[in-house]
Amino acid sequence: MTKDYDLVVLGGGTGGYVAAIRASQLGMQVAIVEKGELGGTCLHRGCIPSKALLRSAEVYRQTIEATEYGIETNIPTLNFTKVQERKKTIVKKLHQGVQGLMKKGKIDVYEGFGRILGPSIFSPMPGTISIEYESGEENTMIVPKNVLIATGSTPKSLPGLDIDESFVMSSDEALNMEELPESIIIVGGGVIGIEWASMLRDFGVEVTVVEYLDQILPTEDETIANEVEKLLKQKGITFVKGANILTDTLSKDRGVSIDAEIKGENKTFKADKMLVSVGRKANTTNIGLENTDIMVEKGFVQTNKYFQTKESHIYAIGDVIGGMQLAHVASHEGKVAVEHMASQDPFPIEYNNVPSCIYSSPEVASVGLTEKQAKSKGFEIKIGKFPFNAIGKALVHGDSDGFVKIIADKNTEDLLGIHMVGPHVTDMISEAGLAKVLDATPWEITQSIHPHPTLSEVMEEGALAVEGIQIHG
Repeated sequence: MTKDYDLVVLGGGTGGYVAAIRASQLGMQVAIVEKGELGGTCLHRGCIPSKALLRSAEVYRQTIEATEYGIETNIPTLNFTKVQERKKTIVKKLHQGVQGLMKKGKIDVYEGFGRILGPSIFSPMPGTISIEYESGEENTMIVPKNVLIATGSTPKSLPGLDIDESFVMSSDEALNMEELPESIIIVGGGVIGIEWASMLRDFGVEVTVVEYLDQILPTEDETIANEVEKLLKQKGITFVKGANILTDTLSKDRGVSIDAEIKGENKTFKADKMLVSVGRKANTTNIGLENTDIMVEKGFVQTNKYFQTKESHIYAIGDVIGGMQLAHVASHEGKVAVEHMASQDPFPIEYNNVPSCIYSSPEVASVGLTEKQAKSKGFEIKIGKFPFNAIGKALVHGDSDGFVKIIADKNTEDLLGIHMVGPHVTDMISEAGLAKVLDATPWEITQSIHPHPTLSEVMEEGALAVEGIQIHG
């Protein structure tokens, strides 16, 4: 027995369930096939649990520093078990919320592994979904008019650095640590590696970040990356850049030891544990792509600007297509894909207008081109830069490190990029994102009167600084 749907979504992560809700709003009969839990990586193994831990780390650090605010406290004690319990409570509450949204939208959820079948008695086109269950019960067949692949990604490792959960971890295993190590080596200085480095250092762990490139956070503006490194070094984090990890030297005995080649010389690093943070790979294995004409390049499903694959009734979004592997991007991609299925003529995504955030301490946020990218594209640029230490609210807040950097086209005045490092910039970047969407100029930002005292005043001052007419700097 089979059941027909207008849309079947493979994967119930942030992109998948948002797409399902939008499809339901448009009158489609929708099903989600999810082998794990609704919410996917972001809710259960990524965004939410890691930010819950980051918040606990921040509160712990702030409590230690409370005397600076005139508040005398006893020596704070970290109860990591309660930290993990708080994380689990938040995740559980949000998971229940997603389940409620599925019921509200009358979206069927199949808890199993979905695979795309080729043409069959059920459909002349590839797309019938076979659902396998861990219990071993007979597969369910569902027949959709459209399929949306939203299977996400999993952490990558390096050959020879096999994840064993005891000594060598990915971020998945690290999230479930029952106790903190005294020391850790983090392989990879990208977004995830830096967030974990910041968090663990705030918890009191001795942290060493080993990065292959000569810049941490390689996708960020160079001045931002340098500021983050400087501030994290002040916390006590050790950075080793230009390091080629020699995986065949890994040993595990009451901790980990590994060598890295740095400028032609080998150096040994030792710690209690190792966290491997070298990117993520798309979940395309065994989902039936071989039964279709869908193209896969470098491990990622290929689509057009509306997220159609070569099979016009099969779409793909999120980490599985590469690009900006961010939850908010996957959500928007899902809405565009579904609206295109429904002939709604959606606007394609302009990825240059999408903000990205790093939730370390200090926080980092950016939208648009870096200085290097702008120059490489041939733009004549002018730059405004303004520090948080000249912003009253930052001093009141007790966190005045960092700055905002605004890059504009010298000829057209258009904004090219806005980059921030400092307190609460992951919240403030939305103003910059809106400015990019509206094709604003720095002058237009200055015409929006920013309330005083607020951290957001750094945006107005940064925009004034593009012309050298900042007030407080």
